[in-house]
Amino acid sequence: MTQDRITVEATAPAPLDVVWKAYTSPDQITQWNFASDDWHCPTASVDLREGGTFTSRMEAKDGSMGFDFEGTYTRIIPNARIEYAFGDRHAVVEFTPAGDQTGLKVSFDPETQFPIEQQRSGWAAILDNFCKHVARR
Repeated sequence: MTQDRITVEATAPAPLDVVWKAYTSPDQITQWNFASDDWHCPTASVDLREGGTFTSRMEAKDGSMGFDFEGTYTRIIPNARIEYAFGDRHAVVEFTPAGDQTGLKVSFDPETQFPIEQQRSGWAAILDNFCKHVARR
């Protein structure tokens, strides 16, 4: 892909072990993996190992639309980094501990169907929702 990667960042208000578990546990992924309150994530699965797969279902709460997000883990460094392929695209998630907070940086190859800014804002909204989720824990 010739486009540069899109990067979104956030600081989660929780220590690394809590953030890692929330990011990689299907029962928690279903609680945060959506960009707005009119969407939800009814199912998720994680086989957290190199070569393992993940899936999550994102749906509008009114049932008007939905899609599956799925991929294969290509590199796992526990409590530090997750790399995965989804279709012909790749993403990297980096976890940086900072005391009782954790920095998150997600970089991914853009798609061609939606504008770059729409992709950036959508992924940033999901990351923001993730931070709100760990703050409640």
